[in-house]
Amino acid sequence: MIQHANVQTIVGLVDYQERAVVSATLIEKTTGTVTVFAFDQGQGLSEHTAPFDAMVCILDGKAEISISGNPNTLGQGDMIIMPANEPHALKAIEKFKMMLIMIRS
Repeated sequence: MIQHANVQTIVGLVDYQERAVVSATLIEKTTGTVTVFAFDQGQGLSEHTAPFDAMVCILDGKAEISISGNPNTLGQGDMIIMPANEPHALKAIEKFKMMLIMIRS
């Protein structure tokens, strides 16, 4: 469980697991969520849509994030905004960790 008002190292909040996607929700409110994910190489999320804008920040590794069929390669320190209602998919080019921020307004 994430402790409030304690300094945390984001990249250490989730660990890689073989052939898996691991997540930890840091904030969950009616107005939005902040979740950290760890993807093993080759793992991903199939194309889907969300009703809200979402921002992905890559914390470690490398990922391909496709938005409306347009692939984007992101590495540590990169971010991208996935617009509401646009189809998007994620794939781990190599193991990667990301923070997903979704604002519901």
